[in-house]
Amino acid sequence: MKIFGKIIKILALVYAALFAVFYFDLDGKFLYYIWEPLMIKRFDNMKREDNTKMPYEMKDVLTPDKE
Repeated sequence: MKIFGKIIKILALVYAALFAVFYFDLDGKFLYYIWEPLMIKRFDNMKREDNTKMPYEMKDVLTPDKE
């Protein structure tokens, strides 16, 4: 019976923690204030190939539709 009581207490704590996350929208705040700025900082500084320097002929390489 002691184990059952401990399991109930653990489940109650998990429920309370998940309720707090939902009630205060902590997951959305984490994504907006922490995760998004990190991703913007990372991906805005990536080296990218300049597509305007590609020869025009390379852009028109298309395969015809086969019917």
